[in-house]
Amino acid sequence: EGQQVDSDSILSIIISQIRIVVPDLADHPIGRADAMADLGLDSIERSEIVLATLEELGLDIPMVQLHGPRNIGELADLLHAKRAG
Repeated sequence: EGQQVDSDSILSIIISQIRIVVPDLADHPIGRADAMADLGLDSIERSEIVLATLEELGLDIPMVQLHGPRNIGELADLLHAKRAG
């Protein structure tokens, strides 16, 4: 029985992964409405962040299923929905 992970917890994981991958963003405020591309992340960095987030959540989802969200808040909501099944 895993602990309850809500969309905000998932958002926090995404944001911490962004800061690990791009240390320049360590002090940059990042919120739900931010898109990774707007933060200056290239496609390789974005993939790295999504994969690390999936791993932390114990999710095995093909990346192709994660192409809808326009910002990290929507990504967190999508991952939350996938995790909830």
